[in-house]
Amino acid sequence: MRNQMNPTVERILGNIDKVMTGKRNVAELSLIALLAGGHVLLEDVPGVGKTMMVRALAKSVSAKFRRIQFTPDLLPSDVTGVSIYNPKEMEFEFRPGPIMGNIILADEINRTSPKTQSALLEGMEEHSVTVDGVTHLLGKPFFVMATQNPIDYEGTYPLPEAQLDRFLLKMKMGYPAPEEEMEVLNRAQRNLPIEDLQPVVSLEDLRDLQQSIKEVVVDDTLKRYIVELANRTRGHSSVYLGVSPRGSIALMKAAQAYAFIYGRDYVIPDDIQYLAPFVFAHRIILKSEARFEGITTEDVVNRVLARVSVPVQRLVK
Repeated sequence: MRNQMNPTVERILGNIDKVMTGKRNVAELSLIALLAGGHVLLEDVPGVGKTMMVRALAKSVSAKFRRIQFTPDLLPSDVTGVSIYNPKEMEFEFRPGPIMGNIILADEINRTSPKTQSALLEGMEEHSVTVDGVTHLLGKPFFVMATQNPIDYEGTYPLPEAQLDRFLLKMKMGYPAPEEEMEVLNRAQRNLPIEDLQPVVSLEDLRDLQQSIKEVVVDDTLKRYIVELANRTRGHSSVYLGVSPRGSIALMKAAQAYAFIYGRDYVIPDDIQYLAPFVFAHRIILKSEARFEGITTEDVVNRVLARVSVPVQRLVK
């Protein structure tokens, strides 16, 4: 059930539409993750606009944007920063790395080693980084949008399960339709639209929106529904490792954000059903025989959704 969209959210998405053609659903999901205090993993082939999406989102909300280009030789200190000795002051000074921003683009995250990938873990979970035993707090909001090439590409490393579990949502951009690609060409011929994009909300407005998300009501029947969905993935015959409790929390928070952007102060089952594949699928590890049979994690989530009874609740506005 979609009510009228929140006016502030509509301004942000409309601004992104000036740059991204035909990717409204991706922009909406990215904003849901940002408002819910989570992070996004975008998986797709190069050149479909993943980087442009992150830059447009950062510009729209007046955020400090930082880009980390992950390469095979990237070190953890290249991400978090390093302490350098200052002979004048006779002490070590912390030189912050690119993780010290509001919206971070972790570009092609699976082209670097798991050791360097893990440099993001503390920041994504604790909103801080520790260098040489000193903990440095990150700014608020702090949002990571990581991009990765499909894992069968040459020179890519699969993300560890602990890293995947830190992403609230995982999604794909997909190729544009022919008419959408024509519009992309027309815009690029005149000027790159991203260069002229202006902020439409302040960081303070964004923080207020994030606080408002927490007030969205999630009835106990819906919490039990989320728990039942997660439990069914753990006992599924095709699954080696099911959705963790962190995944259940992620689905609840994403549903709160989704309800909020469509003008509701309560979550409904439709919100959970729509978001479950984006939240759960990347948290599931299949058995080898299931992969051999061509079963995907998305198939598992959709089967679980079909088998679990949808709660019937009386909604009170």
